[in-house]
Amino acid sequence: MDTVEFIKAFARLTPKQQEVLLNVLPYAAIPQYLPQPAAPSEVSTQRSDLASNFYIERPKIDERCYQELAKPGALIRIKAPCQMGKTSLITRILHQASEYGYATVSLNLQLADTQVFNDLDRFLQWFCTSITRQLGLPNRLGDYWKGIFGSKVACKSYLEGYLLPNLTTPLVLSLDEVDVVCKYPEITADFFALLRACHEDAKYRPIWQKLRLVLVHSTEVFSPMSINQSPFNVGLPIELLEFQPPMVLELAQHYGLSWGIPQVEELMAMVGGYPYLVQLALYAIAHSELTLQQLLETAPTDTGIYSDHLRHHLENLQQHPELAAAVREVVNAPYPVRLDSMLAFKLHSMGLVNLQGNKARPRCNLYRQYFQVKLQGMKLSIYSALSS
Repeated sequence: MDTVEFIKAFARLTPKQQEVLLNVLPYAAIPQYLPQPAAPSEVSTQRSDLASNFYIERPKIDERCYQELAKPGALIRIKAPCQMGKTSLITRILHQASEYGYATVSLNLQLADTQVFNDLDRFLQWFCTSITRQLGLPNRLGDYWKGIFGSKVACKSYLEGYLLPNLTTPLVLSLDEVDVVCKYPEITADFFALLRACHEDAKYRPIWQKLRLVLVHSTEVFSPMSINQSPFNVGLPIELLEFQPPMVLELAQHYGLSWGIPQVEELMAMVGGYPYLVQLALYAIAHSELTLQQLLETAPTDTGIYSDHLRHHLENLQQHPELAAAVREVVNAPYPVRLDSMLAFKLHSMGLVNLQGNKARPRCNLYRQYFQVKLQGMKLSIYSALSS
């Protein structure tokens, strides 16, 4: 399998499959021309090795997060669509926490079984047990889970009475994909209110000052709760934006490409500053005989390096006609389009659109050109689905 074919096959995977491939499989299973363990893979922004030469810091963001960690009871909220570099930033935040001497726990809520989310009591027990396991402490859930007081009180008592007192250092708790919880209204408001309460208690009680929360989500979090109970309007907000031209130029130089601003502008005219798409392009050009011009000519087609990535999005849209109709409207309009707020945020979370206030536009010309063609023939099925 040559480099371009490998990239296309890699892009066909979901983000989580990519992460598993690059972090779990032995490097012997990956083509030999890929970097070995001492140098992380350049293919995916999901790979987040601390020694990576291909990690580009956003100006001031990394340092702001590190400074916030040092504050008692800190809460950091990181928001960005899929494949914007959230995993890499989290890895560095947790590493910095370790450098401070703090204990660290990282939970990805997408990894919890679906049935866990159907009941608040079960979910919070999973939550506490997962933290306990990562800290290497004995499970003493039975000593604190007294049903008469309710699940939230039990969970808070377990953290306050057992986990935090057994730590001699602050604890940095990173919760990735927290917007997954919003799919389950049975637990959404209660769980988020619990996180907010833990953060607020740090203002008055030293034991809670040991807890530093890092919440990571793909887009805005919709929750039927009071703003005084939400954890998404307190703490330090961090939004990962697209790469700017100097950052793309720096990354191209890391790949050994003798580029200047003109080449960067040509690439960004097609894929914008979307880190994942930029990474795939630079990897392909640096590791094969593919030129920038050849890449741009084939990019929005079924023969380009993005073909599997684009087909994956197309398949998702075909399964959700209301989203397909929204994308079709956006890519065919010469100006930003006002969409239903939930549709807009879903498409933004998928990385397909950028939002300007309440209006959406294609994230990049790659998506505009591809979906203008591919959604053309879906007109009848889409609108029939919307009217049904």
